[in-house]
Amino acid sequence: MEVEIKLRLPDAAAHRRLSSFLAPRLLRTDAPAWPLAAATAAQRVCLYGTDDRDPSRAVLTLKRHPRIDAGVSRVEEVVEPLDPALVLTCVDNPARLGAVDSPIVRLVSDEYGLGRDKSPFVFLGDFRNTRGVYELEECEGQGLVLELDETHFDFGTNYEMECETAEPDQAKEVLERLLTMAGVPYEYSRSNKFACFMAGKLLP
Repeated sequence: MEVEIKLRLPDAAAHRRLSSFLAPRLLRTDAPAWPLAAATAAQRVCLYGTDDRDPSRAVLTLKRHPRIDAGVSRVEEVVEPLDPALVLTCVDNPARLGAVDSPIVRLVSDEYGLGRDKSPFVFLGDFRNTRGVYELEECEGQGLVLELDETHFDFGTNYEMECETAEPDQAKEVLERLLTMAGVPYEYSRSNKFACFMAGKLLP
């Protein structure tokens, strides 16, 4: 079970302000792209790197049973690395994903009737997410890794801070204090990226 704090930032100015405030703690910057989806769950392929046609790594993810309450997101998540070259061929022809020897593909086939010898995977579209990853020093008994996202859809740009944690209530307090110190306005997220993508508009 993935548990994350999700705090929505109102605009690019707030995103820049928080990015500058967190700059000394930057660990890396990730830029995944090319999501896929299947059935009532979300199946997504992410390519990581600055060049869409020459990614450094690729990950297949199945997310299902999502719940978001007061900025705390809980979703069942299965993650599997894949060969980037193989993923590129599946992006060009999503039906090929059904033939990949993958625990996730087998799970989706068995539980949702998609892929392999069943209904083929289809490409629904993509969005681009640039992620700054920051590390906070030990805070109240836990070190926190923050992910500051700038997500570009065809219909607009979304800004969000995420933090995966086993102690969401404690982490929320730390992050709220951080944003207050940085002078960055925020609100609790009530939807995730995939929900925005499927709605075709930015959701709160």
